[in-house]
Amino acid sequence: MRGKSGFFQKFYYGWFIVFIGGLGIFFSGPGQTYSNSAFIDQYINDFGWSRTEVSSLYSIATLIAGLTMTFVGRFIDKYGQRFMMVTVGTLFAFACFFNSMVTNMLMLGIGFFLVRLLGQGTMSLIPNTLVAQWFVEKRGRAFSFMTMGSFISAMLFPIINTWLIQTWDWQVAWRFWGIMLLVVFVPFALFGVRNRPEQMGLEPDGFKKSKDDGPDTTKGTALPEADEDWTLKEAMRTWAFWGILISVGIPAMINTGITFHIISIFDTNNLSPGVAAMVLSLMAFAGMPMSLISGFITEKIQTNYLLASVFVIEIIFLLMLLVTNSFLMAVLFGIVWGIANGLERIGMNVIWPDYFGRKYVGSINGVGMTMVVLGSSFGPLPFGAGFDIFHNYTPVLLVSLVFPAAGLICAITARRPQKAKLKAK
Repeated sequence: MRGKSGFFQKFYYGWFIVFIGGLGIFFSGPGQTYSNSAFIDQYINDFGWSRTEVSSLYSIATLIAGLTMTFVGRFIDKYGQRFMMVTVGTLFAFACFFNSMVTNMLMLGIGFFLVRLLGQGTMSLIPNTLVAQWFVEKRGRAFSFMTMGSFISAMLFPIINTWLIQTWDWQVAWRFWGIMLLVVFVPFALFGVRNRPEQMGLEPDGFKKSKDDGPDTTKGTALPEADEDWTLKEAMRTWAFWGILISVGIPAMINTGITFHIISIFDTNNLSPGVAAMVLSLMAFAGMPMSLISGFITEKIQTNYLLASVFVIEIIFLLMLLVTNSFLMAVLFGIVWGIANGLERIGMNVIWPDYFGRKYVGSINGVGMTMVVLGSSFGPLPFGAGFDIFHNYTPVLLVSLVFPAAGLICAITARRPQKAKLKAK
């Protein structure tokens, strides 16, 4: 493979890896809440199940999937991203086919578990660990470009699902995504992915230097990669690991809770479901440019400070939601929410390899993704219970402010760890 390195000095192959990573995140869509929400009413109408029954199955399945994600991270470290992408992409396609055949609640629960584990969790985790291998200095912007797949997915999946369901039925919609995974994503993963740049005679970011060269001082970054690779066990002995872990779980819980109940939240403020749908699209639209900007920001400042800004904005949009009772306020809320999401998605992905290195990023990021999935499973319940008790969302929104405040403290104090200090303890 080293003979090809001359070509890749002109076009660094890592940018093609970024494209495949973005494709993977896009195709995580069938496992995301913004896609599954299109099917909920279909299940209720076709099978006569209650909304509580379907919602409970979804939360339980997500919870179990989250607890399984730590094993997925270890598999990535052991077998590599290429093998895992092909295997998971194929299994995910068959999970979509399985969901198209649901006829009872047991099958629905299994179907939810499969798409949440393989889609929301694994199909998001693998690209994050893959791109981290190919970039160090330019890691922030690489994650920014890859994350475009997430925002495009959030914008297109609800539209495509609605069209497929209205034109044919919900079974066809599930089969469509299964076929697309097998025809589009799996071949890209099989023939295009290389786990590390060293496999192609390259180095992260595309830089080459001879064995006789001293330390490379031409790259011009103030934020080098972690000096040493940390194992998961070593990382767990640092406050930085636990501070980041708490920080990644809080936005997942808050965002999923608001997304799941946004139509009801807006209804209590005399805003229509159409306005709620507009806000979801606006959030994704506003998040795209902010995601690009934040990727470059992470190359200039410590990533934990970027996370801290996410929690400041999260406090602001929770307070805004309390008084969002007009179309203009809804637009402003959607924009601020999108800004927070754009900052969050980059910061959460970049900080793990920045702090703990590349070698064991699968295991370490796998624990982080577990927290994300667990947070998203817990999010809808307090909002729903709060509404049932108080018949409005004001109390639960006020209580929710405690979580981003705690996240702000965790993010600020979660500074880059040093192995020398760990060994001295």
